Amino acid sequence: MPRERGETVVATNRRARHEYTIEKTYEAGLVLTGTEVKSLRQGRANISDGYAYINGGEAFLDAVHIPEYSQGHWTNHASKRVRKLLLHKDEIIKLSHAVSAGGYTLVPLKLYFSDGRAKVEIAVAKGKREYEKRQTIREREDKREAERAMRSRNRLGE
Repeated sequence: MPRERGETVVATNRRARHEYTIEKTYEAGLVLTGTEVKSLRQGRANISDGYAYINGGEAFLDAVHIPEYSQGHWTNHASKRVRKLLLHKDEIIKLSHAVSAGGYTLVPLKLYFSDGRAKVEIAVAKGKREYEKRQTIREREDKREAERAMRSRNRLGE
């Protein structure tokens, strides 16, 4: 029985949803040291530069910054080290096929605690071109404007 219940988000990668088209997401566990877990529990992490890759049938997370634990000493961890991801074998095979097909990459979207265990949500993503980013922003603004018009129309009708 876990001591903690629910989900506590530590870090999100908001830039990834702007830079990439998300195809499919996976939840993966992380292999961490003690001071990394303590630093994450303080809510300190940066995953915006991070990426995942498959090597030798194993998945790894690289360039994710988890700062050193403030009360740690010589046992502190390196802040930007490669961390192993815990995934099922069939998930790793699916991810490696998607990446090797070309045009896709693995990006972390969210780092969080689920029932006391550190998890990362990784996505199979395809990079957007500049015009696709502008189109996404335009669609979002058009949707907001339409909602505003509907709200004002409903207020006038009352």
